[in-house]
Parts: sequence; structure tokens; C-alpha cells
Amino acid sequence: MSDNLRPVSITLIAEAKQVGRFSLTQWRIAELALSDQGEHVLNLQLSMTERAAYRFNLTSATSRLFVRAGFTGQPPKPDAITASQDVAAGWMDGEQQVLEAPMPMAIQIWIESYLARHGEAPLEMRKKKRKGAGRAKETPTKEQPK
Repeated sequence: MSDNLRPVSITLIAEAKQVGRFSLTQWRIAELALSDQGEHVLNLQLSMTERAAYRFNLTSATSRLFVRAGFTGQPPKPDAITASQDVAAGWMDGEQQVLEAPMPMAIQIWIESYLARHGEAPLEMRKKKRKGAGRAKETPTKEQPK
């Protein structure tokens, strides 16, 4: 098994919701487990570029996993999973349906060990500009003021 890839089994459940006079079907994740067998199996792949997002998720009150499940308003078809809130936000910006669930402890430990092996994401510091950088420079002209 790869250092940055784990199969995750996801079971979805539909719940009827009453909103005013309208009845809606809302989908949620009923079960999420480290397994390669189940109704929907997706590969959770960790990326070096998302290390800061993983750390942010792990230090939140409740760590979450996010599942992309097709377009909003359609029956869910899970096709991707991430532990990065940044990636999930990008999916939602693209009008994708995103389901979330608490992250199992086994996945939290696996991500912690991944971060320990590969290091935390470097902090992005603003570089100091050199004096005069970014300003228009006067170009010397051949004419002398009279």
C-alpha cells in the first residue's frame, strides 16, 4: 500500500426533509471506513501541496472528510474524497455537491504520520522588497534642463 493512498468505503443514506410545504431528499454519509469493500469505494490520496490544509483540519474541533458527489440537485454519485477543506471549497465553487463526515481516528493517525514523515508545509513569509523595487525608474535623457 502506498504511503499517500488509502481506500475508503462510503455508505450514503437518504433522509426526507420537510421545508415549509415542500418535501426534499437530503443525502448524508451514514458510514465511512478504511476499507476497499462497500457500496462506494474511493481512494483518499494525500498531496504534499495540501499539507497546511490537512494540519488545519486535524487541529479543528471536529476533523472532517469531504466527498464530491456529483452536481448539486442530482442524486449523489461519489467520485472523489479529500481531507482538505480548500479542495472541498473548490468543488463547491464548481457547483458540485459535497458531503462531509467526521474523520475516523485511523485516518487522522495516518495523516499525522504522513505529516511527520514529509514535514509540515513551510510557512509562507512575505519577502522584503528591496528599496525602490516596483517603482518607475527615471531614465536619463540626453537633454539637459536649461
